[in-house]
Amino acid sequence: MSGRSRAGAGRAGGGTGSSAAGGSGAGGGGSAPGSWITRPPKAPKPGRLVAYLALVILGAIVGTAGSLVQAAWMPGGLVLALLASAGLFIGSLRATGSQLGVACSAVGWLAAIVLLSTGRPEGDAMFGAGIGPLVFMLGGMAVAVMCATMSRASQPGGGPGRLGG
Repeated sequence: MSGRSRAGAGRAGGGTGSSAAGGSGAGGGGSAPGSWITRPPKAPKPGRLVAYLALVILGAIVGTAGSLVQAAWMPGGLVLALLASAGLFIGSLRATGSQLGVACSAVGWLAAIVLLSTGRPEGDAMFGAGIGPLVFMLGGMAVAVMCATMSRASQPGGGPGRLGG
């Protein structure tokens, strides 16, 4: 049988296996390489959906607070608002372990920023004229992208990062 499991021996090269079938590999292990790609995705757990919704709400809160703080205390408030945004994005990456967590908090943050930056018919707006609001918006978006593309910490007992070695 040259190293194949009994469950994978009957499929001789093509077919979709699962990790319960006895195979082991980089993607959850079926008998054929890449079979994890063709499996339908699993439905997310309800707790995970609640966590993502909470991150959207938390992103809106941090975006609103950052908008107020960066305008109130110009140099220090801008730095504080950007640090709070970075803390939110890094925390959501660590809490969920995926880029989707960062995306959820970034969507809430950006929605709050956009809603607050639009003016009312009377001419009132939350953001004043100047470089501060632009630095806050562009800097916050840049931090969100950086956090979403950061490499995640390796799992304990995980194999090598490269396929096949």
